[in-house]
Amino acid sequence: MQYAVSDVNDHDRYKILTAFVLPRPIAWVTTIGPDGTVNAAPFSFFNVFAEDPPIVMFAVNKRPDGRIKDTWTNIKRTGEFVVNLTDEPLARAMHDSSGDFPPDVGEPDYLGLKLAPSVDIKPPRLADAPWSMECNTWQVINVKDDRQLIMGEGLRFHIRDELWDPKAMRVHMEKYHPIGRMFADRYCRTDDRVIFPAAEGPKKAAAAD
Repeated sequence: MQYAVSDVNDHDRYKILTAFVLPRPIAWVTTIGPDGTVNAAPFSFFNVFAEDPPIVMFAVNKRPDGRIKDTWTNIKRTGEFVVNLTDEPLARAMHDSSGDFPPDVGEPDYLGLKLAPSVDIKPPRLADAPWSMECNTWQVINVKDDRQLIMGEGLRFHIRDELWDPKAMRVHMEKYHPIGRMFADRYCRTDDRVIFPAAEGPKKAAAAD
């Protein structure tokens, strides 16, 4: 089966993409509104793309009725945000924060999520997140006035202490239980893992004596 992109409407394109490009990591983005309200919203069109400088990108689309989401409104005004990752204990709250909250109702406050101050920017991070990165806006790409691709430059990492070995610079995978986005209301756990030996390319035969 095949589809030309031009023959499929945008809703069905979304369904095809999200049905197969998975699992996707989730950026749980915290921003701050003009009245000080802290917004937290999840985005699964997201990933990291560089380390020097650290660059993340996520997509913010309009709501179905055409309203601009609070995350983009806040970032456009301040140029600052925090990308928080989520794990199994926080997964339900992350999902619930995707609801349609009015701008003056902060998801962390409504859902009982603890906040912690950032160091280099004003928006706080989610205190219980396994990993967070404070970001300044690096670049924004406007896609057809319907979606913003927001690229952030990381300024500071926050890692939950028990998850990280600072000597080896490695995560304790047996303690880290991230959640991935599938499609619709479906998510996946990531504890069923496979380890392969280091890959080696084809080796040339030794020259004969």
